[in-house]
Amino acid sequence: MVRDALDENRARQAVTAVVQTKPRGYIAILSHFQRLIRLEVARRTATIESAFALPPQEQGQIQNDLTRPIRPGPGFIFTQNPALIGGVRIQVGGDVYNGTVQGRLAALQQSA
Repeated sequence: MVRDALDENRARQAVTAVVQTKPRGYIAILSHFQRLIRLEVARRTATIESAFALPPQEQGQIQNDLTRPIRPGPGFIFTQNPALIGGVRIQVGGDVYNGTVQGRLAALQQSA
């Protein structure tokens, strides 16, 4: 990590060093390191799901709103899922923010 962001070159150097020296349990070390990298990438990636394609202005507004708390430099993935009926579902790492009609109907059904 450099300035709270993943440094890909350092990650490659670390993997190369482990592969070259082959310490005891190096396969487990590399597997664990790969898992940590995946978690860090997921923490910095926002997946935005909506029932229909969002206009560029709305995509930009969502990106601006999410850039502050995720910083630095998150990735954004916009997808469509008609089953959501309406609204937006945002996932950043393990956090899910569900403002969809489908999510509200499910919550209503569970409370009944």
